[in-house]
Amino acid sequence: MGKKGAAAVVIGNEVLTAKVVEQNGAYLVQRLRQRGVALRSMTFVPDEVDPIVEAVSLARSRVRWVFTSGGIGPTHDDVTVRAVALALGRRVTRLPGMEQLIKDHYGPALPPAALRLADAPEGTELLTQAGTWYPVLACEGVFMLPGVPELFRSQLEAALARVEGAALHQRALYLSEGEAEVAAVLDRIALSMPDVSIGSYPTFDRTLGFKVKLTVEAGEAAAVERAVKRLTAELPAGSILRSE
Repeated sequence: MGKKGAAAVVIGNEVLTAKVVEQNGAYLVQRLRQRGVALRSMTFVPDEVDPIVEAVSLARSRVRWVFTSGGIGPTHDDVTVRAVALALGRRVTRLPGMEQLIKDHYGPALPPAALRLADAPEGTELLTQAGTWYPVLACEGVFMLPGVPELFRSQLEAALARVEGAALHQRALYLSEGEAEVAAVLDRIALSMPDVSIGSYPTFDRTLGFKVKLTVEAGEAAAVERAVKRLTAELPAGSILRSE
């Protein structure tokens, strides 16, 4: 069976030093989930080649798709392209198609440093997105995206168009009991239904009106309903306040 799911590598000293509030990771989780793609890991690394190579290599060994955020600009600290090339065992080359896009965009005022944006791992494909002149760099299942949230969100859509997802069905149950009181039931059902993912999330905000939120997820709606039926039967009587 081939590798499945996705991983994120968020790159930037500014993120690790709290100079900016990282937004791309949370947005990526949301959009992948909407497409039925599981995000298996998210790694934060500085603008340094070795940590990026290590993070991308490890992610590729585990999942089908890798999304990087940040480090693809024209300045000295933008080293993502070089690091991804090393992780893929490819050389960095200048893409003629990308070079022409840059020249068309800047026109006569083209800064020489802007041409660094045309450098990419050999074999990189350019994925265009309506509304922006700058395409996504994609190579061997690695999508190299910008760190600026507005650009990341726009370009992510071009990358997601290449990612195959699966339907995901979910129900939620809100309980009046704490986790300790329901743990044995959850253990038993989760063990006997490995095709269903059961999550338990306690809250200590009493204004919400419940103590634990249970989520039941599976690729088949029927499997979710079977799990909910068992939970309803086996949880303490009256502990389910409501369901969604």
